Amino acid sequence: MKLIVIGGTGKTGRELIKQGLEQGHIITAIARKPDKLRFDNPNFSVIKGDVLFPESLEKPFRGQDAVLSVLGHKRFFIRTTILSRGTKNIIGAMKKNEVKRLICVTSLGINDSRYKLGLYYTLFTIPLILFFYFLDKSKQEKLIMNSDLDWTIVRPGQLTNGKKRFSYKHGFHVGSYILTKMISRASVAHFMLENLESNMYLHKAVGVTN
Repeated sequence: MKLIVIGGTGKTGRELIKQGLEQGHIITAIARKPDKLRFDNPNFSVIKGDVLFPESLEKPFRGQDAVLSVLGHKRFFIRTTILSRGTKNIIGAMKKNEVKRLICVTSLGINDSRYKLGLYYTLFTIPLILFFYFLDKSKQEKLIMNSDLDWTIVRPGQLTNGKKRFSYKHGFHVGSYILTKMISRASVAHFMLENLESNMYLHKAVGVTN
């Protein structure tokens, strides 16, 4: 498939590109700093772009089969709308170019998965450190859910740099109100790619943990 990857300079994004290329997909990454992404593969290209500037998305989206978004940032302590504004522009570019399939990573602990990241996140990390970040992720999810795209929202547990697993938990009831469940970035990337042509979680927000 011809795939657009948003957020490819992050750890999950790099793993997503690596595995996608190994599977034979043709991948175009959009990055603010293209020189940060280097993959020695003829099926890979990177284009300078910024999700906050919709005009930079229009041309790269032409003729693509799907968009994989692992968009994120580290501005945790200030009110921000980077995720929601960026996602709104992604949706607009997809509609304009008739790209229907979107798989987007957010997190457990958002909207109807609230509290499912365990007590540590529920009582400390989210309210004191990630409050604005998770608020924006919630808006991001709602924009996707209200679109007419063929979307899947992937809600991982706490991300780790562990190895890729082929067996992990996924569904609508994964996570824990008590313990913090984890999953490797490599396994999240594997799950995203596995769902590209699957209708199992079409128009669904699905949790995924080890």
